[in-house]
Amino acid sequence: MYHEIAKLILYKDFSEDSILYRLGEIFQKYETEKSADAELVKELYTQINRLLVVATDYGFNYNLWHNYLTFYLITNENPFSITCEKTGAKDGSVNYFAKNDFKVFHRLFHFDFSSIEQDLGIDCFQLISHYQAIGKPELMYNKNVSEKVIALSQSLGNAKDENEFFDHITQFYYQYGVGMFGLNKAFRIRETSADGIDFAAINNMEQVMLKDLIGYEIQKQKLVDNTKAFVEGRKANNVLLFGDSGTGKSTSIKAIVNEYYPQGLRMIEIYKHQFKDLSNIIARIKNRNYRFIIYMDDLSFEEFEVEYKFLKAVIEGGVETKPDNILIYATSNRRHLIKETWNDRNDMEHDNGVHRSDTIEEKLSLVNRFGVTICYSKPNQKEYFHIVTELAHRQGIHMSDEELCREANKWELSHGGISGRTAQQFINYLEGLQ
Repeated sequence: MYHEIAKLILYKDFSEDSILYRLGEIFQKYETEKSADAELVKELYTQINRLLVVATDYGFNYNLWHNYLTFYLITNENPFSITCEKTGAKDGSVNYFAKNDFKVFHRLFHFDFSSIEQDLGIDCFQLISHYQAIGKPELMYNKNVSEKVIALSQSLGNAKDENEFFDHITQFYYQYGVGMFGLNKAFRIRETSADGIDFAAINNMEQVMLKDLIGYEIQKQKLVDNTKAFVEGRKANNVLLFGDSGTGKSTSIKAIVNEYYPQGLRMIEIYKHQFKDLSNIIARIKNRNYRFIIYMDDLSFEEFEVEYKFLKAVIEGGVETKPDNILIYATSNRRHLIKETWNDRNDMEHDNGVHRSDTIEEKLSLVNRFGVTICYSKPNQKEYFHIVTELAHRQGIHMSDEELCREANKWELSHGGISGRTAQQFINYLEGLQ
C-alpha cells in the first residue's frame, strides 16, 4: 500500500496523522517485517477505530474503506479539484497527473487485505467492507454528506479503470464542488493558531423551508427575489430583516439557504466579536464557485460598542470592493441597529435653521448600507390564530379550530404574548400531549 501512496502527485497533501498515511506505514512495516505481529495488530486496530469514528460522525455505511477514500477525494482542495469545481473537466496537462492519482486510488479501492488478515489472524478489513450501521438514517446530522459519499463511492468502486474514475470525480466536483463547501450548507467561524480563522460546518441545521413559515408572504417574496437574483449572478443587495422577536426572521434566512443550496448558495454565520475577521473571511471565499451569505443574527450594538465600524467598511466604503459572490444578510429587533440616546443630539450644528447631529448620522449610516430592509411585525390576534390552526393541521392535531384558538389564547397570555414563535411553542406542547 505504501508503494501506491508514494506515487500520488496532486492528492498527496494529507497529514502524517491521517488514516491513509498511517495505514501506509503499517503495511510498510508488515511487508519489511520490521514489527512484531502483536504490534502490527495494535496499530491496525487503532486506525480501524479511527475509521469507525469517521463513519459514525458522517453516517457512512456498507463499505467504509471505499467511503473513507471517497470522502478524502471530494474534500481534497488542490489545483485540479478547484479548477473542476469552477469549469468542469477541461483538456490540459494537469489531467495526466490527475489520472495518475486516480489509477492509484483505483488500486486502493480494490486493495487485497486478505494476506495481512490471514497472517495476523484478524478480519477487521472484511468487516468494514461489509458494514451495517446502527440507527435510523433520518436521524443522522450528516445525512446530506452521507448520501453523497455513499453514492459516489459505489460508482467509483464499479469504475473499470482510471478513466471512468476521472469522469465520476470531475462530474461530482462540477456539480457539488470540492471540500467542505461542496458538502455542507452552513458554517461558523472558529479561531485557529495558524492563520487566525477556519470554517466549521454546521451539521444540524434546521430543515425548514419557506412554505413552513405561515404568513409574511410579502416579506418572503422580497427575500426570494433578492436571493434568486444573487444565485443567478444578477445584481442583488445586502438584506436587513428587522422587527419584533419571534416573527420568523431567522427562520426565513435558514429557509432561503435550504431552498437555494442546490444552486450553490452557502451561509457563513458570524458573531459580533468576529467582525474584525470579516476581511479575512471574505478573502478565503471570494474565489470559490459558490454564492455566500454572511449571516448575522440578532444584530444590534450598544452605545459603547464600535464593532459596527468593521461592518460598515466591509459592506460599502472600504478600499477593496466586496466580491460579487458575497452578500450580507442580518436580522435585528432594532430598526436602526445601534442604540440611540438623547445624548446623541448634544453635537447638533445650527446653520440657518437646519439641525443635524453627526452622531445620529454616524449611527444611521450602517442601516443605510443594506439595500433591502424587510419588516417582520408582530401578528394581530386573527393572524396568530391562523398560524396556530395551520400548524395544527399540518401536524395532525385533532382539535376543532374553535378549541385551538381558545387554548392558544390562554397559552399566549402566559408565554410571552402573540408571535409566530409562541404559536409554534403551543403546537409543540400539544404534540407532546398526544
